[in-house]
Amino acid sequence: MFEAQAIAIEIEKIKPNRPMTHDLFRSFAHEFHYEVKEIIISDLKEGVFFAQIVCEGINGQVKVDARPSDAIAIGLRFDAPIYTYEKILAEAGIVLTEEDEVKELGSSEVTLNPEPKKASASSESLKDLSVDKLNEMLDAALAEEDYERAAEIRDELSRRN
Repeated sequence: MFEAQAIAIEIEKIKPNRPMTHDLFRSFAHEFHYEVKEIIISDLKEGVFFAQIVCEGINGQVKVDARPSDAIAIGLRFDAPIYTYEKILAEAGIVLTEEDEVKELGSSEVTLNPEPKKASASSESLKDLSVDKLNEMLDAALAEEDYERAAEIRDELSRRN
């Protein structure tokens, strides 16, 4: 759940009150002149995915093992591409069709675009609230670190402006 929230707040460009662990990683990497070049979902063993963060710095390129959720959250913060291999998708039972937004890279790597965010039922009730009430709710959601709700409220406020 924590990693999913970290991914969601970066996608939604929400600024949390306190830096998250993945933001700390970004700051640390920048201080030591490292950049994340790409994320690779590199393996699937017994139903568990594995990932690597490919970094480049003053000592050249290095690959760091990571959980895929952490790697994705970090990759988003560096605007790094996220890759996996066709064999991993096949083993996971993910079938790609022509309708999927997929960019092939060579014969063995693909990058996937995220699905568009679906409106939730709770966002319907936001339409009935005043701007002042929405701003109060946004402040409360951020204070509680409920970033998914904060994104819904922010989107409703943006629609009104």
